[in-house]
Amino acid sequence: MGLAKPPTDAVILFDGKDLSSWCTRSGEPAGWEVADGAMTVNRTGDIMTKEKFTDFMLHLEWMEPDMPEAKGQAKGNSGVYLQGRYEIQVLDSYGIPVPGKGDCGAVYDQFAPLVNACKPALEWQTYDIVFRGARLDDSGQVIDQARITAAQNGMIIHNNIQVLGPTGGAMDDKVGEPGPLRLQDHGNPVKYRNIWIVNLPLKGSDKY
Repeated sequence: MGLAKPPTDAVILFDGKDLSSWCTRSGEPAGWEVADGAMTVNRTGDIMTKEKFTDFMLHLEWMEPDMPEAKGQAKGNSGVYLQGRYEIQVLDSYGIPVPGKGDCGAVYDQFAPLVNACKPALEWQTYDIVFRGARLDDSGQVIDQARITAAQNGMIIHNNIQVLGPTGGAMDDKVGEPGPLRLQDHGNPVKYRNIWIVNLPLKGSDKY
């Protein structure tokens, strides 16, 4: 599968060369291995982008390791945290007839994917996600939780769902603030490549 080409206005977060756009959760240089155009989880901890985002379209590609003896959450586990707060599960869930809230593509422990769109281990897969951040009123109260529309390998797995709030492992609960893209180190050698974001306006024009 060829790499999806980013549009001209995209923020390139990983082009296969280095992790200069990333850091650890404590702000130190990211330590994941980079080789052959991909980064690999290597037990040095989660990494996140130095830049923060509100509303955006994300493209990301990943590959599951081949772990035939592992099962469930022990099989190629990682995660993509939107704004550092909302986890889209990364897992080897290939072949599961009815995926649940902890399987690949789930908004972790909140919403199962509509379908199982997973490819087998060792094949590159894609997430294309449209994210709309939470909206707050003038007093700081949430009036509209974050919304997610997501495609995995070209199949819609979430259709404009409204999340219930930050998922487990969120970096904070400041949902009205921009946040980074965060990739989870769950101890399995998941690979990532070709990661970019297009920032979206918070709303369109009200002019006719």
